[in-house]
Amino acid sequence: MPYKSRMKSNELIILELLSKRMNLDSKVRQYYFNLKKGYEGEVLFDSLTEKLQCECLILNDLLLIVNNTTFQIDSLIIMAGKIYFFEVKNYKGDYYYEYDKLFKKPNLEVINPYHQLSRSESLLRQLLLSLGFKLQIDASIVFINPKFTLYQAPLDKPIIFPTQVKQYMENLNVIPSKLTESHKKLAEKLLSLNNTDSPYKQIPSYNYDQLKKGTTCAKCDSFSVSIMKRKCVCHDCGDREPITSAVLRSVKEFKILFPNGKITTNLIHDWCQVVQPKRTIRKILPTSILSGFISGLTTNKIL
Repeated sequence: MPYKSRMKSNELIILELLSKRMNLDSKVRQYYFNLKKGYEGEVLFDSLTEKLQCECLILNDLLLIVNNTTFQIDSLIIMAGKIYFFEVKNYKGDYYYEYDKLFKKPNLEVINPYHQLSRSESLLRQLLLSLGFKLQIDASIVFINPKFTLYQAPLDKPIIFPTQVKQYMENLNVIPSKLTESHKKLAEKLLSLNNTDSPYKQIPSYNYDQLKKGTTCAKCDSFSVSIMKRKCVCHDCGDREPITSAVLRSVKEFKILFPNGKITTNLIHDWCQVVQPKRTIRKILPTSILSGFISGLTTNKIL
C-alpha cells in the first residue's frame, strides 16, 4: 500500500471533461493526450511498486519547491539506506540516442528525460539537506511502455527499459531494509511540502454556452443516450445506468467545470438534456445537495 497514492490531477480531469464537450485546438488536444498517456504509464508502474514486500515507503506524484524552483517526482521509494527516485516515461515507438539528445524516428527531437531527471535529483538533494536528511539518492528513468525501443542507448545513463522493470523490482524487493521513525518523519515532511496546484496548467478558457449539453454514457462517454423506463441506455455500447446515478454524475461533472456555479433544477435539466420531465431532476437534486454529497467532494474523489 503506497504511503501516498497517485490520483488524477484536477487538470487532467477537467481536460477529459472538456474533450467530450468542446473542440479543443490541436495544441491543447496534444497536451491532453500526452498528459493522459503519462498518467497511464505512471499507473502501470504503480502496479509494480505496490507489489513490493520489503519495508519501504512509497510516495507517488510529488510536486515540490526548492528555492522558488518547482520540480515533480513521479515515484519515490524510501528504504533504510537509500531513496529510490523514478522518472516514468510512457513513450511508444522507435527512438534513438545521439549526442546526448533523444530522437523519435525518423528525426523528431524530444525532450531528453535524463536532463529532467538530473535537475530533479539535484533539487531533491538540496531539499533533503535543508530538512536535515542525508540519505543517498538512486535516480532512474523508467521506460514503461512494452512497445518502446531505444537504439544507441547510452550505457552510462540510469535507464530501466520495459524488459528490465520486473527484474529491477524483484532485486529491489530483496534489499534488506528496516525503517525507523526518521524515515517516517521524512515521508510526512515531504507530504506536508507537496503542492497540489501545478503552475504549469494548460486549461483553455471556456464558458457554459460553449459546451455541448447532454448526459454521456458512463462507460464509453457517448452522447447517444436515451431514457428507457428508469435507465439511461447507451445506443453505442449498450450500457445501462439508473437515471439517478446518471444525473448525479452529470451534476458532479458540472461542479468540476464550474465550481462556483449554482445548482438549480432548470440548469441541470438543460445540462442533462435527455432527462425529462423537470420533476425527475427536482426529485434527485435536493437529497444530494442537502447532504453535501456534491459540494463536499474534492475533484479527485468525484471521478
